Amino acid sequence: MGNGSNSNTTLEDLAKLAGVSVSTVSRALNDQPLISARTKQRIWALAREHNYPFRMTMPASPIGAEGSIAIVTPHVRSGPLPLSHPFFLELLASIGEAARARGCDFTVSHVSPTSYEDLLHATTTSRASGVIFLGQSVLHEAFNQLAETSARFVVWGAQMRGQRYCSIGSDNELGGRRATLHLARLGRKAILFIGGSDLEAVQRREGYSEALKESGLEADPRLIVPVDFELESAEAAVGRLLRRRVHFDGIVASSDLIALGAINALRRAGLSVPRDVSVVGYDDMLLSRLSTPALTTIRQDTAGAGRMLVSRILSDHIDHEPERLATDLIVRESCGA
Repeated sequence: MGNGSNSNTTLEDLAKLAGVSVSTVSRALNDQPLISARTKQRIWALAREHNYPFRMTMPASPIGAEGSIAIVTPHVRSGPLPLSHPFFLELLASIGEAARARGCDFTVSHVSPTSYEDLLHATTTSRASGVIFLGQSVLHEAFNQLAETSARFVVWGAQMRGQRYCSIGSDNELGGRRATLHLARLGRKAILFIGGSDLEAVQRREGYSEALKESGLEADPRLIVPVDFELESAEAAVGRLLRRRVHFDGIVASSDLIALGAINALRRAGLSVPRDVSVVGYDDMLLSRLSTPALTTIRQDTAGAGRMLVSRILSDHIDHEPERLATDLIVRESCGA
């Protein structure tokens, strides 16, 4: 803070110090695009030096950023979506890289919406250029309603029937189908599906069911096992099946983390992967490449997803057309072939 600092400094005082108009100072403090970055930086420096109470008018991003994006995680059954989940950490990193390439900042909001009113609050009370929601949870109809407003948002998640908002996500049904067909081609006859109740997992399970029919395999309801969105839940569920002596020789998991939990349970029971049971995950997280055995998985293009999400938010007009990303089967050691 410089000499003569005064907490009663006004916009007029800053305008005199900077040699510009009061309106220019006001626009600079609010990071308006009409004011050059150099002028903004000079006025913000003066505001700090003279103790101008700028916190209430501080923009959402540092001066000179092309824009800012808010990341919001909707409420799931047990609470806010866990940002510690490795897949979402990788997706956040991809969004961050794409935002940085566009000269844009991003923040992760503390808000965890559970209703249309919460979604509206998240998109209309932020100074960000737009909001990226990581998942729909049970808010599909609320997002449809939000699309009728001027809110600028995009959703990472599944494409659904009757959808009127933009979502970016992988072709979940095709991914589940590919994973299951791969195991069927390897001669696996009793294939277990293990996954959560989220929209993506449900669609992947539909692909699994289609592949069973296509392969002439019986659909055994005991081989569809719901779990929570974590490794420990999958490990416990597979352990229970093994103790009940339910037979299976293949596993399709709705995420890599769930697949790794299943492998832990198999190992504890003295079973070998892939000799006794072949396992396919979904996501292609870094962990899947580093695990032992390395995990066969369905790859989602998270880098492409990050670029697409940021591009949609920063585009000149709001495009509500959903888009599906390609998925690829990545064959590694956990299937044996």
